Amino acid sequence: MQGLHEFVPTELKVKYINELLKVGFDTIDFGSFVSPKAIPQLKDTAEVLSNLDLDHTKSKLLAIVANTRGAHDACGHSPIDYLGFPLSLSETFQQRNTNKSIAEAFEQVNIIQDLCHNHNKTLVTYLSMGFGNPYGDPYEMPYVSEFISKLKEMDVQIISLADTIGVSNPDNIAPLFKSITEEFDGIEFGVHLHSDLDTAIEKIDAAYKAGCRRFDGAINGFGGCPMAEDTLVGNIATETMLSYFEKHNIEVDYDQKVLQHVLNMAPEVFLKK
Repeated sequence: MQGLHEFVPTELKVKYINELLKVGFDTIDFGSFVSPKAIPQLKDTAEVLSNLDLDHTKSKLLAIVANTRGAHDACGHSPIDYLGFPLSLSETFQQRNTNKSIAEAFEQVNIIQDLCHNHNKTLVTYLSMGFGNPYGDPYEMPYVSEFISKLKEMDVQIISLADTIGVSNPDNIAPLFKSITEEFDGIEFGVHLHSDLDTAIEKIDAAYKAGCRRFDGAINGFGGCPMAEDTLVGNIATETMLSYFEKHNIEVDYDQKVLQHVLNMAPEVFLKK
């Protein structure tokens, strides 16, 4: 929702996320504790959270934070399981996304990790620009390992490789994922991929065959990072992933009927005029 210019009413957000909570997903990224000036669309995250029906769901809640202040705010809400922090491999994008250098961002990660430990939360670190960047900043596979080594020293246990602008492909997804999973024990790695429709399946296939079992998706493929480039590259559609898993006899436990209801509802939220 963060890329939408027109504000989605709080009641509609609550209605939509409550339906998502019924589908059976492992985790729902429900909102962000970020500056309302930077992302006005998500200024009502605390109010949305207070109106979610969590009594009949197995899904865990994840909130994105961009700094320690947001982490403090999120830690004040007991229903939140995960705090997600965007740590960029690109110096340019780290500044654009969180107004901090990479060195400063690592300091933030360290503090946020301590906050998570003290408040019974788990930190999910997104390595944004994880497959390259459009700014000419340095990028090589050993550079990714260097970042992960620092995160492991902080005892970060969940890391998601994020393709913020849709530059990933089977030739870079498979070797990178295999390399880091072989090098680092005790870390759960996932992918957060953006893609056009034509290349989505090959990206899912490459990640799955490389051993990935944690996939981020967005209903109908809506999404994109407004801090990255002028043209938003949408997230890979959740239903595209599920179709791939079903075709390859990969068992996923979810309610297909409720998912269809969510698919029908999504345009009301994201294409609202």
